[in-house]
Amino acid sequence: MKKQIQQARGLEPADLVLKNCKIIDVFCGGIIEADVAICGDTIAGIGSYVGKKEIDCNGSYVTPGFMEGHIHIESSMLSPEQFVQTVVPHGTTTVICDPHEIANVAGTMGVNYLLEASDGLAVKIFCMAPSCVPATHLENSGAKLDSSDIATLLNHSRVIGLAEMMNFPGVLFQDDEVLEKIAVARRMKLPVDGHAPGLTGKDLQAYIGSGIGSDHECTTAAEALEKLSSGMFVFIREGSTAKNLETIVPIITSHNSHRCLLVTDDCHSEELLRVGHLDRILRKAIRLGLDPVTAIQMVTINVANYYGMRGAGAVAPGYIADLVTFDDLQDIRVQKVFSAGKCVENESSVSKLSSRKMKEKYPRVFDSVHVDMESLSFVIPAEGKRARVIKLVKDQLITECLELDITIHDGVAVADCARDIVKLAVVERHSASGNVGLGFVQGTGLQKGALASSIGHDSHNITVLGVNDDDMKLAVQSVVEQGGGLAVVAEGKIIKSLQLEIAGLMSTSPAEAVAADFSDLLQAAKELGVQVDDPFMYMSFLALPVIPYLKMTDLGLVDVEKFEHVNLWV
Repeated sequence: MKKQIQQARGLEPADLVLKNCKIIDVFCGGIIEADVAICGDTIAGIGSYVGKKEIDCNGSYVTPGFMEGHIHIESSMLSPEQFVQTVVPHGTTTVICDPHEIANVAGTMGVNYLLEASDGLAVKIFCMAPSCVPATHLENSGAKLDSSDIATLLNHSRVIGLAEMMNFPGVLFQDDEVLEKIAVARRMKLPVDGHAPGLTGKDLQAYIGSGIGSDHECTTAAEALEKLSSGMFVFIREGSTAKNLETIVPIITSHNSHRCLLVTDDCHSEELLRVGHLDRILRKAIRLGLDPVTAIQMVTINVANYYGMRGAGAVAPGYIADLVTFDDLQDIRVQKVFSAGKCVENESSVSKLSSRKMKEKYPRVFDSVHVDMESLSFVIPAEGKRARVIKLVKDQLITECLELDITIHDGVAVADCARDIVKLAVVERHSASGNVGLGFVQGTGLQKGALASSIGHDSHNITVLGVNDDDMKLAVQSVVEQGGGLAVVAEGKIIKSLQLEIAGLMSTSPAEAVAADFSDLLQAAKELGVQVDDPFMYMSFLALPVIPYLKMTDLGLVDVEKFEHVNLWV
């Protein structure tokens, strides 16, 4: 502290000075032309300074490092090290993640693995304690976290709150265990994230009143305004599938912007490498008319304020020296990135994840796919003519519920490519129970073959789309043999696959290799007729029974509004 005060007063040279900066003032919304003096890992002051080391920014803008307020790192399909190496060049210096995905596969072991694997990296990774493991009673996952597990996790220095409470019916119906999880976080004065798509009126009031402070599921301007007016922070999501920015930006004003964050939620490695992370969202928000300084506040100080992270999210004395430089405020392209006072834009990460020690320490993380292939069947006996069919909605996680006539051959319901109706199955993969949920989906465009994935939010069973049963089974077999992953199959051949050996969710391979393989998978799917940009992301959410309206789990079809299983046949 004494050294910092000496350097701040100019009585001795600062350790590092960034000269000739245009500093984004996230407190008052202006721009300050000054130097930034850094003492160790902390900003000593802004003004005119001399440093032991100096970097001339030549009039570049300097902002706080970008802070991701809500993401599931697992959805990048990258190990924590590779994820960090991918997002650092795009200006990200802090991430608040929800390790909900790996927790549903491997419980507290999965969370502890992610914490250890992310410790000491250039990006500061904090976790929220997963609140819904399993996500619901409507499916089987690989683990269970109760309120005592939550309390234990919240004592970790990098676990800073309770992650999204997706089980909003559990809150509204006053489930004791659900409420106790919230109470644990409230007693520790930690934030509780929400997840309440479409919730409105008195139900929303009750949900917020339980202690839940945020929501990232707004898909309409009216929904966002109601939640803002009711005291929530609104996380505006722009990920690989759910894209809500264009809809929500028009409601942002100088009066409410301090209650808004820009987040990705889920973002694939290919997109991170190709177009960026939070810098990508900033560029789009600015193109949509959002004031650039306001947009930057939404990925810096607003994040720090919501999560109670004092000394983060601003370029000011006493704040951590996480900084980003760029030249054009209207088209943000990151030049230099500083993490805790050190330039880290070219830093590489050394993977620990493939080591024998990590596999021995976290066995459930590296051995998580178990399916009885001999008994696996995708036959759907016809029990009528009309069935409930899941309808995809472009760029959204919500689905529609249709009632359609189904094609029947020899007493068995089959796909009908002419009407874009293909089979959907969710195969339990944690204990080889033999559970398989079967149904139909419309809107993929798939004309032949099958696609399978061990990423199936949130219980991460194996989701498979297909035109015929044989290809569906081969696709599942490919995923099982890889210990988790993705596969595209056609005419009895595996066209392309991607191994995800970390909990069936992430790869130990370099980001570039994962992204290249994933691009090949998307191309292979496209050649089979798939019309959506990222079918695997859509597939992963077809198994999520907390986002309306019709979804599939290993236990069968789910009507999310009723929060119960429904018969496939009408």
